[in-house]
Amino acid sequence: MKNIIILFLLLLTAQLAHSQTPREFEYKDGDTTYVMKQYFMGFLMRVPDKPELDSAKVAEIQQEHLDYMSANGKSGALLIAGPFGDDGDMRGIVIYDVATKAEADSIISNDPAVKAGRLAIDVKPWWAAKGSVLK
Repeated sequence: MKNIIILFLLLLTAQLAHSQTPREFEYKDGDTTYVMKQYFMGFLMRVPDKPELDSAKVAEIQQEHLDYMSANGKSGALLIAGPFGDDGDMRGIVIYDVATKAEADSIISNDPAVKAGRLAIDVKPWWAAKGSVLK
């Protein structure tokens, strides 16, 4: 497993050296070829100094947030999203299938919970085998 990770990192480094903004590259493991694709993973974070709002407004923002996530899922930009199961500062994750980090940043900056100062986001490029599924 360690050798596979090292090989993957070497392949990724070589691919990045050949292109400014690669979106995909192939990784061969014996007879199997994986197409590695870049996605963008966002970490939704608690905002420590978020504005104080009444419970009705908080519920309204939460519903708008969920509706926004649903719309992005239907458009194909958002692949998966969900909250974490604890009450930590990291509230949840989103994974976007978009061309650039700027596009992912733009989508998330329009999320009603982010716009209202209820959540902050940190977006990172993330690589996974194309077609990967959760089971």
